[in-house]
Amino acid sequence: MDDIVKQALAKWPQVPACHGWLGLDARGRWYLRDAQVQAQGPFPQVRGTLVEHEKLLAFIGRNYEPDAQGCWFFQNGPQRVYVELEATPWIWRLSAEGTVNAHTGIAALVHECLLDEAGRGYLCTDRGLGLVHSLDVPLLAQWLEDGRWPLTEVQSADLPLRYGFVRSPAAGVQA
Repeated sequence: MDDIVKQALAKWPQVPACHGWLGLDARGRWYLRDAQVQAQGPFPQVRGTLVEHEKLLAFIGRNYEPDAQGCWFFQNGPQRVYVELEATPWIWRLSAEGTVNAHTGIAALVHECLLDEAGRGYLCTDRGLGLVHSLDVPLLAQWLEDGRWPLTEVQSADLPLRYGFVRSPAAGVQA
């Protein structure tokens, strides 16, 4: 977490959290969801505005983490902005050089690969569970053929409970 964010938290510790205003899709893209967008429906059916500003994306990535209940958030100064997840908290990108990096840019060490009922690939890493980006599925298939990691079949609906994350923190908030 950035030092400036820690300082803001210390200065204003009672700022209420916000829910439903930020979404992460299955390709690692962030979406801002104002009140009008939220009124049109839940994420990801209604996405909102794609965040494209490089410095904002980097700031979100550096200040993105889970709370004790497995709800992922972006700490925006003193305000915790909970994230609606289309799939998982991490979206993994694979490189031809053999590295695995999150949508935020951080590197990860893989322990196991999961395959769900729809053929989607997930990686269990030292950072947690994440979906493999759709563009990297051919490389994942090659790595699995090469025996790089053990493969386990799973049901996608079981992943949040099994790996301790919440897809929609907003769903548990009373309006």
